[in-house]
Amino acid sequence: MLKEMLVQFLISLLPVFSYQLWSNRGKSWNGVPAFLSLFSGVSVILSMLASYKFNDYEMNFRMIPYLIGCLYGGPYAVLGLSAIYTIFRIPTLDTASEVVFFIAFMAAYIPIMLFLYKPFQRSPRYKKQRIVMFLMIAILLFFIITIAYHSFEHNIAWTNQVVLSIALSVIGSLASIWISIFVIESLKENQQLQYEVHRVSVNHRREVEKLQQFIDETTFGVIIVNHHGRITHLNEMGYRLFHKRANISERTEIVGKYYSAFLHADNQAIDIQLLQEALKGTKTSLEPLMEEGRMLVKTAFSIRNLTSGAITGAALIAQDVTELNLLRNEVGRMERLSLVGQMAASITHEIRNPMAVIRGFVQLMKERMPGEQQQYFRIIMEELDRANAIISDFLSLAQNRALAMEMSSLHEIIGEMAPLLDADANMRGQSIEVELCDYIPPLMLNSKEIKQLLLNLARNGMEAMGDKGVLRMKTEYVQEKERIELRIQDHGVGIPQEQMQHLFEPFYTTKTRGTGLGLPLCLSIAERHNGKIEVESKEGEGTTFIVSFNRSA
Repeated sequence: MLKEMLVQFLISLLPVFSYQLWSNRGKSWNGVPAFLSLFSGVSVILSMLASYKFNDYEMNFRMIPYLIGCLYGGPYAVLGLSAIYTIFRIPTLDTASEVVFFIAFMAAYIPIMLFLYKPFQRSPRYKKQRIVMFLMIAILLFFIITIAYHSFEHNIAWTNQVVLSIALSVIGSLASIWISIFVIESLKENQQLQYEVHRVSVNHRREVEKLQQFIDETTFGVIIVNHHGRITHLNEMGYRLFHKRANISERTEIVGKYYSAFLHADNQAIDIQLLQEALKGTKTSLEPLMEEGRMLVKTAFSIRNLTSGAITGAALIAQDVTELNLLRNEVGRMERLSLVGQMAASITHEIRNPMAVIRGFVQLMKERMPGEQQQYFRIIMEELDRANAIISDFLSLAQNRALAMEMSSLHEIIGEMAPLLDADANMRGQSIEVELCDYIPPLMLNSKEIKQLLLNLARNGMEAMGDKGVLRMKTEYVQEKERIELRIQDHGVGIPQEQMQHLFEPFYTTKTRGTGLGLPLCLSIAERHNGKIEVESKEGEGTTFIVSFNRSA
């Protein structure tokens, strides 16, 4: 009997053994309910086939896999296992009392299993063990009652051997069901732990990749070393800023080496010192310093274990602030120039009043002086007029007031200026050709300023040409770019390349009597209209000024 009982014990653990093989292969929990239900059904069948007789009553551990399969498999498993159990149990029912007990058992067992499935699944392991042990004890008590009734019905006496056999069966059943729950839940928790470790590992790897990409793409030069001083990471900017040794040609050659093998002891003593201090736990930073024409700011700090606080490495960071420093200086210079410009504009505005008085008195003196001195007064008045023109241009260039603009057509403004430009050209023995495109959209313009821009650029072109020169004015609408272009082309002497970069600088001029404010004023007008001016020129062939207005700006 003990041998048969041991066989039953092992058969009842078949679902547990099969699930252990399933979990060892790294399978997820998704297929476990169906898997346990299948092997529980197999175990139920084998238990009933391997039953042994005790006092003319069939004994087996069929209820253990039946209970496990129902609790873990769900409603479909309850119905399926109940059908299997019924099919194999009916042929073994010999008496009416056994039929009654069987029907009573199934009538109570199936609803209880359907009701307990969800609470069982949501419970922690210790509660699951309590639920299963309570159910198993209730089932065993029911079967003890059926065995007692069977013995009473057949006048079978309860000897010590009978009591011992029943006790061993109860202990074996309880042990089997407890082991089953313990192993299944332990394997399930282990699977969940492995999944969580895998998830954390994947997230950690992704974060490391993000951090590495950030370090690689940042404009800071970065060297990271471990606590032994070996380089663990060096980004491209760090390679450019710190590379001083000729015997290292590839960035990949550096990783894994000691930082002393990469940093030059003579030229980079400061970098070595910063890393040494950082490895000792000191955070250090330096003021900007010049290296090979670049201004660098360097910082070194320790990398620590967040749990223990132990130093696990150090990082040296260098930032190239050369352009930032130049930009800061340029902003400072522009602010000073702006202040000077505002002061100069105020001063020049006040100068115009006494100049007007002086011109009035000079004109009065001219009328009273003899004829031989008239030429001197004419020169004085011309120079006063020239000075007044310079002041007017300067004030136009320095003004920072909002312009009154309205929707206007550039073609209409060119048409209004054409007679004046024709007259000016005729006086010089030159001609003007105007070529306007078929359609041009209206723009927000200040007509007075656009006329001044046209007049300045046209007269510059005329002054660059000799007699019989032709000045061409052409408009074009680039529809796909929403851009309107005005081209003013002369066939003069052209502009040397060394002068091109200075064309729009205030007071820069190559003319004998030029003020150097005409082109800067034109550029200022264009920029106030969301435009720009480009210059194309070849010496001996002529110059083209291209004024572009962007409608989408």
